[in-house]
Amino acid sequence: MAQFRQNKSTPKQIREFKIIIIGEPYVGKTCLSYRFCEGKFLPNPEATIGVDFRERTVDVDGEKIKLRLWDTAGQERFRQAMVHHYYRNVDGVVIVFDVTKMSTFESLPEWIEECKYHSVGSDIPRVLVGNKCDCKEKQVVKRSEALRFSDIHNMPYFETSAQDESESDNVEAIFLTLALKLKNHRPLMLSPLSEVQGSNSVEASHQGFILFPSPQPKPPADTSCC
Repeated sequence: MAQFRQNKSTPKQIREFKIIIIGEPYVGKTCLSYRFCEGKFLPNPEATIGVDFRERTVDVDGEKIKLRLWDTAGQERFRQAMVHHYYRNVDGVVIVFDVTKMSTFESLPEWIEECKYHSVGSDIPRVLVGNKCDCKEKQVVKRSEALRFSDIHNMPYFETSAQDESESDNVEAIFLTLALKLKNHRPLMLSPLSEVQGSNSVEASHQGFILFPSPQPKPPADTSCC
């Protein structure tokens, strides 16, 4: 539901939207949000426990729009603690899989069904992302397969890498595509413009925190690609 926040001293306001990032563990969800909000790669990311939250304000056709990115833990035992809060009042969805791991692609229908279960309807803009495309020699999910899936579910498809600097434009395109869709189709959620004034037209404010922090061992895995 749209919310309205009034600040008497700052009559100008911007729209803000909640975007959730979903997918299996270790597909690079946190690295993608970090690359978009911080403009650089996150080295040695820890497994997300609960929710990792960041935000950034962008300029879309002359209008400032704040994107609030919610990155949930992929592990079932952590997700269940706050899954209802996570899916509440969602404006956009980014679904991520790892192009080097077929199992993360094969699980996509389950994430689509979870969205439906939590009343995230087909009218909510979605983007499909194949991450870690810098690992060409390890890629097992064909682009044609991913495009077929995205066509069936009526969402654009991007291949990118949160680690490879040359792919940073694709990371930008993922979230700016959603921002453009939300600008044109979603209801208002306003916040004071004073929160972002003084920044340039693309980069504004961002912050991060993790709920329910606790030690989480990393599985032995190849960390050369993210």
